[in-house]
Amino acid sequence: MAAGEAPIKQAVKWIDDRLRDDPAADRVKLLDEASRRFDLSPLDTDFLFRHLAERAKRT
Repeated sequence: MAAGEAPIKQAVKWIDDRLRDDPAADRVKLLDEASRRFDLSPLDTDFLFRHLAERAKRT
């Protein structure tokens, strides 16, 4: 991950990598871990939750 990159971008990349490795992974658990790992604000966590829900609908 690039130094100075926004935590939300780091979290999205991290989650994408995990889902690429295991498409059946529990998205809620990944989101919870990403929010702690990248110290996301509640607003960022909510955004990611909605982002993952939208992506799940498309697949």
